[in-house]
Amino acid sequence: MLDLAQRIVLCALLLGSVYASCPPRCECSEAAHTVKCVSRDLRSVPTGIPGYTRNLFITGNQISRIGPECFKGLDNVTNLSLSNNRISELDSQTFAGLRSLRSLDLSNNQLAVIHPEAFTVQNQSLQELNLSRALYNHSSVMDLATSLRWSSLGTLKRLDLSHNGLIYLPSHIFSHLTGLQRLQLSNNSLVAIHNNSFSGLEHLEELDLTLNALKAVPEEGLRELDSLPRADLLLGENPFTCTCGIEPFALWLNRSQGRIGDADGLVCAFPTGMRNTSMLSVGTLTLGCHQSGAGADLALQTSYVFLGIVLGFVGLIFLFVLYLNRKGIKKRIYDLRDACREVWEGYHYRFEIDSDPRLSQVCTSADM
Repeated sequence: MLDLAQRIVLCALLLGSVYASCPPRCECSEAAHTVKCVSRDLRSVPTGIPGYTRNLFITGNQISRIGPECFKGLDNVTNLSLSNNRISELDSQTFAGLRSLRSLDLSNNQLAVIHPEAFTVQNQSLQELNLSRALYNHSSVMDLATSLRWSSLGTLKRLDLSHNGLIYLPSHIFSHLTGLQRLQLSNNSLVAIHNNSFSGLEHLEELDLTLNALKAVPEEGLRELDSLPRADLLLGENPFTCTCGIEPFALWLNRSQGRIGDADGLVCAFPTGMRNTSMLSVGTLTLGCHQSGAGADLALQTSYVFLGIVLGFVGLIFLFVLYLNRKGIKKRIYDLRDACREVWEGYHYRFEIDSDPRLSQVCTSADM
């Protein structure tokens, strides 16, 4: 009987210790290895999170900054969600202590300052990084580019940068993510593909560029997309402008439609007369670009030939007139020569008189 009572007390103590190990305003489940601190108006990451935790959800709170001191002793955490917390600053080595971290969700935050090596994880275990709706402004993308280069993310397989209002991608921003397989860039404002933004992504399997501001993809961008031979592409819901110069892109779409998942749904947005026209058919339509260009060149060449003929004819007439009036012209030239000679002799005579005082006096006496 005493032995049974001791066992009951021991179980109670164990249960009490398990219950006590759960941080205030959080819910813990040792059986599921999960801790949830959801919408509890937390201002910082709670302390006392159990060491058995593998799935940690701290979402919908008022946390503004996180650093490496927030996650000490949590070697078993594999999935960490910090979404919707108004986080504005990530310190370097913030997640370095999470040796088993595989999935990190920072979506719906306000990241304005991202320090170098902010995403470094020991053992390079991180495979999924969600930064959807996470960047505060356009300048923070430069911090992100630096952090992606400095952090050890060679094993990262999925990166979500959707819904961030990105206008451009810094050069070689993903060059150190050599193991990346899926890149989501949908719902941004990207206007071009250039600057070798996708260099180093030889293993990429999916690239989502839907709902951006792409009017066309120039040859430089097409070369970048061709440098991703294994990637399936999504390009829908972009405002493609089907005017002169779009043909190379349209022909590329036809040639590459096997790897473009939404090729059949790509349509022209501008001009009005081409709206909703399939991009796959634009390459075979007559936009009038090359034809009108050839016609313009021919018209220009014809104009030059006609102008040359007219000028040549005018020149011949001028020479003919000169020939017919050659005697009169010759007489006029002789008369002009004699007149110039007389004027010159008069000036010469006057110069001799002015330069010799004696002649000057003789001339004066003679005048008297």
